[in-house]
Amino acid sequence: MAKETLGFQTEAKQLLHLMIHALYSNREIFLRELVSNASDAIDRLRFDALAKAELVADDPDFKIRVAFDADAKTITVADNGIGMSRDELIANLGTIAKSGTAEFLSHLTGEAQRDAQLIGQFGVGFYSAFMVADEVEVETKRAGTEAGMRWTSKGEDEFTVEDAPDAKRGTRVILKLKGDAHEFADGFRLRQIVRKYSDHIGVPVVMAAEGDAGEAAGDGQEADAAKAPQEETVNAATALWTRSRTDVTDDEYKAFYKHVSHDYEDPLCWSHNRVEGKQEYVSLIYIPRRAPFDLWNRESPRGVKLYVQRVFIMDDAEQFLPLYLRFVRGVIDSSDLPLNISRETLQDNPHVKTVRNALTKRVLDLLGKLDSEEYGQFWDEFGQAMKEGVAEDFANREAILKLMRFTSTADESSAQRVSLEDYMGRMKEGQKHIYYVVADSLGAARGSPHLEALKKHGIEALLLTDRVDEWFMSFVHEFDGKPLKDAGLGELELGTEDAEEAEAPPEDDALCKRIADALDGRAESVRRSTRLTDSPACLVLAEGDVSEQMRRIMAVAGQTPPESKPRFEINPTHPLVAQLDQEADEDRFADLANVLFDQAGLAEGRPLADAAGYVQRVHRLLLSGTGAVE
Repeated sequence: MAKETLGFQTEAKQLLHLMIHALYSNREIFLRELVSNASDAIDRLRFDALAKAELVADDPDFKIRVAFDADAKTITVADNGIGMSRDELIANLGTIAKSGTAEFLSHLTGEAQRDAQLIGQFGVGFYSAFMVADEVEVETKRAGTEAGMRWTSKGEDEFTVEDAPDAKRGTRVILKLKGDAHEFADGFRLRQIVRKYSDHIGVPVVMAAEGDAGEAAGDGQEADAAKAPQEETVNAATALWTRSRTDVTDDEYKAFYKHVSHDYEDPLCWSHNRVEGKQEYVSLIYIPRRAPFDLWNRESPRGVKLYVQRVFIMDDAEQFLPLYLRFVRGVIDSSDLPLNISRETLQDNPHVKTVRNALTKRVLDLLGKLDSEEYGQFWDEFGQAMKEGVAEDFANREAILKLMRFTSTADESSAQRVSLEDYMGRMKEGQKHIYYVVADSLGAARGSPHLEALKKHGIEALLLTDRVDEWFMSFVHEFDGKPLKDAGLGELELGTEDAEEAEAPPEDDALCKRIADALDGRAESVRRSTRLTDSPACLVLAEGDVSEQMRRIMAVAGQTPPESKPRFEINPTHPLVAQLDQEADEDRFADLANVLFDQAGLAEGRPLADAAGYVQRVHRLLLSGTGAVE
C-alpha cells in the first residue's frame, strides 16, 4: 500500500498541541507510559496464545527493549507483543474517541503540574511522547498476520500510514528527540527512569549492557551476531503481587499502582493479601486519591486486572467488585480458575462469587481504617458512589452505613464529616429518631422551617444536599436500632422531655377551617404547627408521600410521580398569621392565605403550580396596601 496521509481527530490535535507546547513538568513519564503500553501488548498476546500457540512460536521470549542513539538523538521502545493491524493503528493513534479527551481538555487549568497529572487519568499516555519528541515513528505488525505498518507524525495536523515490510511482530516506537530533551538519550538516565517507574512490571525491560560498544546503536536494527550488544535486564521483572508484603516497599506499591491505573498521583491506600486453603488467590487493591473523569458513567469499563496463575486474562474484570466500588484499581491472581475463562463464565462461577464477597469486605475494611483526614478526602471524591451501595449491597449495608458522612446542624461546616455513629453519640435522652432534611443546597437545608422545632429543643439534624440523597434515603430505614426520619414528613415525635407537651397535636379551629376553604383543595388539611418557631407556615407531607426532590428525580427518569397533597401548617405566633386571623375582607384573606401557601412551597424548593396566579395575588395585595385602586 502506498503512503497515505490522514488527519488527526480534532480533539487529538488539541491534545497534541497541549503536549508539545504546555506540559513540560516531569517529562520523564513518557517512558513509563510507553513501557506500560508495551507490557499491556505482551499480556494480550500471552492470552491469545493460550488458544493459538502458533502466534508466539517464532519469538516466545517476551521482552521490552529500550535503546537510544546518542548521536542521532533517538530513543526506541520495542516489544514483541500483540502488535496492531492497519485499522487498529489508525484507530488507536489517529483518534482518541475512547479516552474521553473532551472531558480531559475541559479539566485543564493552565497549571502545568496539575495538567500533566491528568495525562494518565484520561488514557492518553502514548501522546506524552510528544513532550520530548519532534517526531514519533511507530512500526508494528500484528501477531498472526503478514503485513507490517508504519505510522509517522510530527504531532501537528496529520500523520502518515504506510507498509513496513521489514516490521517484526509487536510494536516499535522511535522518538526523535527535541533539542531540549537530548538529556534522555543517555543510558544512565533511561535506566534510572525504568527502575523508578517500571521496576515492578513482570516483563523484562532490557537494554544493552552498560559500557557495551553496541549500546549506542541498539535501536532495534539488525546487527551482526558477533557485534550484537549484550543485553541486561534493567527492572526486577517479577510480578509485584506475587512477592511477600515484607519484601515490597511503599515506593514499589505506588509505582505499581501508577502502572495498573495510568494515574499520575500516588494512591490513597492499598491492601495486599494472599488467601490460601480451599481457594487460593492473591489480591492487590488500591483506592485512588482522585475520582476518574468517568466515575458517573456506569457503563464505562471498570474493575481489576485478572490473572490466572500469573497469566494475564483480562482488564476490567468487573465481576470481582460491586458497581458502587467501580473506582477500585488493582490485580487479582487466581490459582483456581481455568486459563481460558471468559467474561460469560466468570459471571456464574462460584469461585468468583466467593472472591467478590471477600474482596468487597476487604475494601470496606480498608476504608474503615483510614484516619479522619484521609477518609474525608476519600469521601469528597467518592461519597456519592458509596451511597449507591446501600441499595445495591444488602449483605454489607451496615458496614456501608458506618462509612456514610453528612453535614449536620451540629456545626457550621459545609464539609460532610459527621457519621451516623457521631450523631447517635450526641442524641438527647429519650430522642426516638435520627432526623434529617433533604434540600437542593446547603443554604436551603439550614434554612428549612422543618428544623425550627429541632433547633429549639437542641436536637441535631443531618443536612442532605447531594443529588442522590433522596433516592439513597429511601433505602435507609434505621441504623443501630434507631429509625431515620425526614423532618419534613408526618409528626416529629421528638421524644425529649421538654418537647412532649409541645408535641400534643393541636385541634383544628376556625382559622384553620377558614384557610382550608380559601385554599380550595390545594392542601390535604390545615392545622396549627408544633414544629415552627420563626416561619409563618410550612408544608408537610404524610409518611410515605413522594417528596419534591424525588418527584424531580422521577420526572428526569421519565416516570410520573403519584398525586399527593401536603398538609399546610401555620405558626399562630407569627405576625403574618396573626394579621391573617384579623382580616375581615374575604377576598384579601383568600389572597393572603394562598400567597402564604405558595411561599411555604418556594421555601422548600417547590415550583409554583400557577406562577401567573401567584403574581396577580401579590400585585393585588401590594395595591391594596398602598390604598391604590385597581
